[in-house]
Amino acid sequence: MALEGLKRILIVQTAFLGDVILATPLIRACKGLWPGATVDFLCIPQTAPLLENHPLLGQVIPYDKRGKERGLLPLVRLIRSLRARRYGLAIVPHPSLRSAVLVSAAGIPLRVGSNRSAGKWLFNRLVHYEKGRHEVERNLKLLRPFGWEARGLRPELFPSRSDCRRVDELLAAVGHSPFVALAPGSVWPTKRWPTRSFSQLAARLEAELGLRCVLVGGQEDKELGEEIASSSRGSVLNLAGKLTPLQSAEVIRRARVLVTNDTAPLHMASATGTPVVAIFGPTVPEFGFGPYRVPHRIAQIPLACRPCSTHGGKRCPIGTFACMENLHPELVFDLTAQLLEELDGVERKGKTEQFLDRGSDA
Repeated sequence: MALEGLKRILIVQTAFLGDVILATPLIRACKGLWPGATVDFLCIPQTAPLLENHPLLGQVIPYDKRGKERGLLPLVRLIRSLRARRYGLAIVPHPSLRSAVLVSAAGIPLRVGSNRSAGKWLFNRLVHYEKGRHEVERNLKLLRPFGWEARGLRPELFPSRSDCRRVDELLAAVGHSPFVALAPGSVWPTKRWPTRSFSQLAARLEAELGLRCVLVGGQEDKELGEEIASSSRGSVLNLAGKLTPLQSAEVIRRARVLVTNDTAPLHMASATGTPVVAIFGPTVPEFGFGPYRVPHRIAQIPLACRPCSTHGGKRCPIGTFACMENLHPELVFDLTAQLLEELDGVERKGKTEQFLDRGSDA
């Protein structure tokens, strides 16, 4: 069922960086269904830079729901602003009540969300939330009422030329040598693999495979990066805190492999096509937030207490942190080496593309 004459579409995702990355396929899918429509995206200010330079996106609308726009009056002002834009369709992958209230109060005639939403009664098109599917596919499923069928879309990010020049400058210390990117941070402390484990991994990658490591992350990850870099005697390049989100994505694009916690850089790798070793502790990839359509390995250990959270937490519920403490660097190194060996074999044959839809878990 297609909508004739649809002029403006609004996508609402006001969660974290990774959630916005995984919602980007909706932009291209909407333009595929309605080529003449303008697609806008509402998100929080911290994630808005991810959407810069997107060639198919109209306007990015930042909503500082946890900061200066917190409370009822700013919400009312935003509702009035959205109402004045006369959107014909709202697509809301974010499951919060506030997101549902926002698009309903703005008078958007067609509102699509999942039956997992806290405000599901405010939508007039509901789509069943499938726990076993990847989040990218769950998001795209929101367009199924309008005739969309999955067509192999994956997340997209668009670093600018100035972003690339900045990355050139920062990577000058590495030169043209291949490197492994490491992402040691996470907004949730329980999802962080210990810094000493990252340090040991970096040492082995250089000593045994001749690969230097480059740390990526936001300002909040700067101290983690400094701790890892200081133990490496200069062999690890710490770029955490020196990069914008799109610059981080560009560094990841240039890496041979990314080793990362279950956090935003994992999804940047899916957007840039970079092979990834993803470390899972309190969460599991079966929740739908693992690597997507890139060569990968999953680093995790079987424990009766896993998973203990859908998002991670500030502390281990049973006080052991065994899911990360007992995930030894030897395992992550072996998985990284296996993935690199597989990729080297593919590149020799010139057939890297045949692995885009393959993944391997351990």
